[in-house]
Amino acid sequence: MEELGRLALISMLSHIIFIVITWQIMQALRLDSIFKKERTFEAKIFIVFIAIVIGTTVSNFFLDFLKWSQQFVYLF
Repeated sequence: MEELGRLALISMLSHIIFIVITWQIMQALRLDSIFKKERTFEAKIFIVFIAIVIGTTVSNFFLDFLKWSQQFVYLF
């Protein structure tokens, strides 16, 4: 049970870290030219959703890679 709790904590932290990194990267991009001037609130919400999708995807890849590397011991 302790292992499941540790894995849940690592997964949550990984997702949050990669979402924050993605958010910071997306802030550096010039996405404001895509949206209309009066739709700034919707544009920010859209950027948050895109950051969540990309950050979660990268985090899942990282966590899968970590899990696979731990399973190498069963190969030999």
